[in-house]
Amino acid sequence: YDADTPMWTGGLYDPVADTWRETTTTGAPWQRLHHTAVWTGTLMIVWGGDEGIDGTGSTIGITHTGGRYDPEADTWTPTAIPPVRFGHSAVWTGSHMIIWGGFCEACVNIGERYDPATDTWSPTATQGAPAARYAHGAAWTGSVMVIWGGTNGIVSYDTGGRYDPIADAWMPTATAGAPEARIWPTTVWTGDLLIFWGGYSLQFPHYVNTGGRYDPIRDTWSSTSILDAPSARSAHRAVWSGSQMIVWGGGTGSAIFNTGGLYDPLSDSWTPTSTLEAPSARSGHSAVWTGTVMIVWGGFYSLNTGARYDPESDVWTPTPTLDAPSGRSGHSAVWTGTVMIVWGGYGADYLNTGGRYDARSGTWTPTSTIGAPAGRQYHSAVWTGSMMIVWGGAAGGGRYMLGHSVDDDTDGYSECGGDCNDMNAAIHPGAAEVCD
Repeated sequence: YDADTPMWTGGLYDPVADTWRETTTTGAPWQRLHHTAVWTGTLMIVWGGDEGIDGTGSTIGITHTGGRYDPEADTWTPTAIPPVRFGHSAVWTGSHMIIWGGFCEACVNIGERYDPATDTWSPTATQGAPAARYAHGAAWTGSVMVIWGGTNGIVSYDTGGRYDPIADAWMPTATAGAPEARIWPTTVWTGDLLIFWGGYSLQFPHYVNTGGRYDPIRDTWSSTSILDAPSARSAHRAVWSGSQMIVWGGGTGSAIFNTGGLYDPLSDSWTPTSTLEAPSARSGHSAVWTGTVMIVWGGFYSLNTGARYDPESDVWTPTPTLDAPSGRSGHSAVWTGTVMIVWGGYGADYLNTGGRYDARSGTWTPTSTIGAPAGRQYHSAVWTGSMMIVWGGAAGGGRYMLGHSVDDDTDGYSECGGDCNDMNAAIHPGAAEVCD
């Protein structure tokens, strides 16, 4: 999105060579924002959203079109067309993208399963489906899609459903013990439980600091403790560390926070995060989990500061501002396994700049603007294992590739150094032979 105009351009960024290459627009879906995007392992699938206005100033509005993008071939293939909507959810099952709910001319409770291999859509069952809604939470557990919460624009919900794509069947989520109704709670999947926390309710007092742990196999809820929990908020960020949910930042209509908490779902206990050396209060920031620390960066208002948080020691370490990207919010951030890549967003204007942050050396390297996509915010970004793909948003897209001189699996050898499989740390020159 650039000013009042949605975009459909993008680019491939190679951080080693510090160069951009444009993504093709041939066959690409029409410009849009507020769409969904998922990565299949080989393709990026874009669908739905709001196409804004055309060149004559006429409103185009929400769309039910999409496209499959192949980063290897740099080609787009149109998707088939289910009913239009926005504010829907999208999850990737490993073979299909499932979209559900959203807002059309009214709220809907219908969905579609999209198979990128055959470019075909098949409707999800409507029998037993949750009530029509948008702004709900959704996650894939490995066997079912769970949706919960959301709103029809008048009331917010405390109901949900579990969808089994193999059986094409819905089962309701229990309401006994469920959290109070809300929209946009943060959601993490622990491997056993979904944890919904915080968010905004259409009913007073609006902002909440409650949550729930949902077991999709037993269909049971257990509340999250409010003892030592962070204060009520929305627009916060949450990551799963492997043993704890880390919540940080966000705000209400009258305040923003630099506080947070670590939640242990096994003991149902909160531990406040330290504020010593913590970043300044913010919302609209990014947060990634590296495997050992959470990195928070940017946010309102046009901040270019951040910090690494170690949940084991409860210690914040500020990220440097030397060579850091300019202050921004609405940017994207992905973790590659070795570096955090920040790109785009809005500062004094829509930005097409970014930076690579090396958590080991604590240094920033700017991304090139030569051939970069136009400035934008609220775009989508995914890491495929070898490149970052950005597209659309409150402006367009691009592909970002680490290149062969970066040691992706941190075994001490890059592909240029003779590593024939830089995605497996056990494989490198001199490694013990497993089989012959």
